[in-house]
Amino acid sequence: MEIKTFYFNPLRECCYLAWDDTRECVFIDPGNYGEGELRRLQDFVAEHQLKPVKILLTHAHFDHVLGLEGVARTWKLEVWMHPGDQEQLAHLNEWCAQLGLDYHSFSGTFHDLADGDLIEFGHTTLKVLATPGHTRGCVCFYNEKDGTLFTGDTLFAGSIGRTDHLGGDYDQLIESINKKLLPLNGDVAIYPGHGPASSIGYERATNPFLHSA
Repeated sequence: MEIKTFYFNPLRECCYLAWDDTRECVFIDPGNYGEGELRRLQDFVAEHQLKPVKILLTHAHFDHVLGLEGVARTWKLEVWMHPGDQEQLAHLNEWCAQLGLDYHSFSGTFHDLADGDLIEFGHTTLKVLATPGHTRGCVCFYNEKDGTLFTGDTLFAGSIGRTDHLGGDYDQLIESINKKLLPLNGDVAIYPGHGPASSIGYERATNPFLHSA
């Protein structure tokens, strides 16, 4: 599996494009904002002759879904998300208005994700790991074969997701990380929702929020 990272919108959210030798690809957290950022995705897909097939959401905070409608419309895609984050979608217009951002609502098809689900595209399989805490519906996407993990805003390089917004629960977040993520092989590369990539082993050893893990 190959991965391209795009840093989008004023919050520098990480949108990932993942694909394999079949050229089928998925968008993970399309936080692109405005026509210019959508065009960057279009140009990359065209240049690499990719075939987008799905949109996957680690969670539905506004900075991770600002480009949802545009990406879905451009490639006629459906969306996979944990139903626990429907409450986040219900507040997106309100939150974006407060920040002076335009949000174009997505009225297409959502598919529910659950812990342990397998998402397939091309020759690639991503396992859904439910990791509530940052939001009620947070999930991570794990490619066991390649040793890669998309962590959204659950786990960052040197930090963890904040829990002071709607649906946040600090104790639940720490439990999710301890039970679902830290037991993975230390060589597993993590691709978070903001900031640089890291690894499970490095975060297990050095992340100050996990010192008691």
